[in-house]
Amino acid sequence: MSSTLIESLNALSQKVRMQKGGILTEEATKNAFVMPFLNNVLGYDVFDPDEVVPEFIADVGLKRGEKVDYAIKHGGSVQILIEVKKSSVPLDLEHASQLYRYFAVTNARIAILTNGQVYKFYTDLDQPNRMDSKPFLVLDLLEVDEVAVPELAKLTRSNFDLDSVIGAAEELKYVGQIKREIAAQFKEPTDDWVKFFTGRVYEGSFTQRVREQFKPLVVKAATQFLNDQASSRLKSALGDSSISAVAPSPVPSDVAAVEEPLDTDADLPVIVTTDEELEAFAVVKAIACAVVKPARIVSRDAKSYFAILLDDNNRKSIARLHFNGKNQKYLGVFNVDGIETKFPVRSADEIYDHADRIRARVEALAG
Repeated sequence: MSSTLIESLNALSQKVRMQKGGILTEEATKNAFVMPFLNNVLGYDVFDPDEVVPEFIADVGLKRGEKVDYAIKHGGSVQILIEVKKSSVPLDLEHASQLYRYFAVTNARIAILTNGQVYKFYTDLDQPNRMDSKPFLVLDLLEVDEVAVPELAKLTRSNFDLDSVIGAAEELKYVGQIKREIAAQFKEPTDDWVKFFTGRVYEGSFTQRVREQFKPLVVKAATQFLNDQASSRLKSALGDSSISAVAPSPVPSDVAAVEEPLDTDADLPVIVTTDEELEAFAVVKAIACAVVKPARIVSRDAKSYFAILLDDNNRKSIARLHFNGKNQKYLGVFNVDGIETKFPVRSADEIYDHADRIRARVEALAG
């Protein structure tokens, strides 16, 4: 897989993350997000009408002059049709009827519906020359599924392989739908889902009271399971099997906002970096990698805290680990003004609860 494709996706992901709030129209979505996707990610020249045709017209029956936003040509014929909605609008095929009609009267086998952030890819698995109602692939630039990247590479100008994409589409379609259903259940489980797991750990009848008791437990167990899996992958990547995760526990909700100077004891020989600090650093680094490259996240252990910095610059503090106390440990996260707020934590796993704050800080520093 080309590193250029991954770098282009990361760059566009950052752009969408930073600018989405200010992109309010369909035209702005096209210019800010979709054209860079076609040009920089897929590699098509958006200014060459032999490659990318904007406002593509293909009269359908009595429908005359209807347009689809873009048509991508490869080998001299239209291969991909693209319909764009403004970035603030959820994607709904009911408002993209042109894709259905154009799909049937052109050579295109791939249709894309997008709002600049999410790209839904369709083909004709159910009936020949009739676009499916459900996508076989979904790409969210703010949460890129690693499975989507190699399939996306097959649609780029330099590696276009339509047969391979169509051949893998059916499996991708159903696996993707199952994954999205699992994700939805983890977030907001249905009664059937709660009953399924409750029946395997509870011997009594599944009454309304039992349902209300176990629903939050199922959500909590699912969250901890995902965090455990992420932590396990981090440990494998670090090659350190000696670190043992501590099960997360409830913590007080109160926080204290303080601004502290840089620790001047950073070079003292009494500093000891613990396995727990290294595990917590790995978690912060994994969170920050959604915004910047891993090599830019570095650590400096000091006498009173463990500092996590961007670009090894003490003026770019991301977070601090205050793990030297005898009882309570704290994660310190900086805001855009450089003010540190301390949050009580019991284990490295609980740092994931503050992922949004960490990413926001890294975005502010990297921007």
